[in-house]
Amino acid sequence: METMIINQQNKVPYNKKLQEIIVKVANATAKLCKLSRNTEVSIMIVDNSYIQELNLIYRGQNQPTDVLSFAMNELGEDEPDLDISGDVNILGDIVVSLEKALVQGEEYEHGLERELGYLIAHGLLHLLGYDHENEEEKKLMRQLEEKIMQSVKLER
Repeated sequence: METMIINQQNKVPYNKKLQEIIVKVANATAKLCKLSRNTEVSIMIVDNSYIQELNLIYRGQNQPTDVLSFAMNELGEDEPDLDISGDVNILGDIVVSLEKALVQGEEYEHGLERELGYLIAHGLLHLLGYDHENEEEKKLMRQLEEKIMQSVKLER
């Protein structure tokens, strides 16, 4: 899977190790979900103020969140069908607040690296149509997240 990463923030040090974690998690998710090699995802690393703006615009919540996913192949009620017969399967965009990931990693006592990996896995699963609106969906999504995290050695 082609993973494009853009770091748009400067509040939390972003380094090669964090980038490698993102790529490993994306590849592990692609393997687990049997995605084709021509699949692409875009990941933007931001701070709390940036993700708060997006959260307000797209979800009506005026507070920072940890991760947002914007699926390219997901259709709303009034959207025309997309022609996805091309050579590239573009999943969509994931936006992660590295600031929020750092705080949550400390709160959950597992650190930034595991938290970032988890948020990438969570965001990718949303792009693939998984959700956690009810207990059955939540259980399935959590199982997949744990499999992904185990495969990249970031389990709890």
